Amino acid sequence: MKRVDDFRLRLGKHELVPIMIGGMGVDISTTDLAIEAARLGGVGHISDAMINTVADRRYNTKYVKEKLAIYKYNVNNEDKSAVKFDLGIVAEATRLHVDSAMSRKQGSGLVFINCMEKLTMNAPRETLKVRMTAALDAGIDGMTLAAGLHLGSFGLIEDHPRFRDAKLGIIVSSVRALQLFLKKVARTNRLPDYVVVEGPLAGGHLGFGMDWAQYDLATIVAEVMQFLKNEHLDIPVIPAGGIFTGTDATQFLEAGAAAVQVATRFTVAKECGLPEKVQQEYYRASEDDIEVNQISPTGYPMRMIKSSPAIGDGIRPNCEAYGYLLDANGKCSYVAAYNREVAAHPGARKVSVPDKTCLCTHMRNFDLWTCGHLTYRLKDTTHKLADGSYQLLSAEHIFKDYQFSTDQKVALPEPVAA
Repeated sequence: MKRVDDFRLRLGKHELVPIMIGGMGVDISTTDLAIEAARLGGVGHISDAMINTVADRRYNTKYVKEKLAIYKYNVNNEDKSAVKFDLGIVAEATRLHVDSAMSRKQGSGLVFINCMEKLTMNAPRETLKVRMTAALDAGIDGMTLAAGLHLGSFGLIEDHPRFRDAKLGIIVSSVRALQLFLKKVARTNRLPDYVVVEGPLAGGHLGFGMDWAQYDLATIVAEVMQFLKNEHLDIPVIPAGGIFTGTDATQFLEAGAAAVQVATRFTVAKECGLPEKVQQEYYRASEDDIEVNQISPTGYPMRMIKSSPAIGDGIRPNCEAYGYLLDANGKCSYVAAYNREVAAHPGARKVSVPDKTCLCTHMRNFDLWTCGHLTYRLKDTTHKLADGSYQLLSAEHIFKDYQFSTDQKVALPEPVAA
């Protein structure tokens, strides 16, 4: 019976354990988690989501405080078009974060950065180019283009000296999305080095509508692989979303996938950036506690635990401090929803905003508990302790369980001493 370890992912000169840990933001996929994946011979991701905020938390910078000081005069203004990011600061924050990972990386694996197109930051094209360029400058091994179709992303960095050296991949959820991307980047004479196919059971933002349950990862992966075969394109395909066991992963590898991308099980790793009290919420969640809703200002459906404190919260927009989702016109659907509720409830000390959430604030505070559909199975991967909490796992334990397990078994950790 085959295991994940019987296969290898080949990316250029690299031969890797075919396990990729997804890039969960904001700083949930930490540098510690990414470099563990690389040490073990796989691929780890850091995320560039809210990079200035992450830099303040990790590297003692004051980027958010300084931005707020500049735009504090605008806090009560509905018009956020004046709130801009300093592109030099964005580049500096990105370089700090990437360098932190690359300077500590050991082993034969790779560290990639997950680059989110939907972080529009009131200057979508300019900020995206700076983030991508700075990551390449800082020596990142590769970049996965996420949260959008990224039709223009290759063009933004095609003049960079590492454009053909670094590994570049794209996340799609359909053949159609991949076709659009390949058509757009054809003029750069540069194909993606890999394609992550993310299915409907993934965590966080989904590349589907609210009809997500009608889709199936295995079917989409087969369609993508057949399309690439028909087009005579040799691009590794990496399924993602709902791959919970080593056996699940092996089935995709036996069907021709080059690797698998996994994330949900690593949310309860000690190296993960989630606070332990939130990790315990993930362990306690039942299947009924998990929902897909439309409260994200990005317009994408989003999967989360429905007891997340962010849901329905009417916090004042923090665009002057954060503002990562402000579009090219300085607008965010949460700002509009908040102002609507304030106008509807004059004199109220606090309003509730049921249909949208201030994603920047709540992701920063770990109050929006995004998760994969199979989060409710996490409790079966560890021991319940005497106080009712669950034992956290090491990233190495989870990685090796994927790598070596068979028969849909999940290896439990050594129990902690009482």
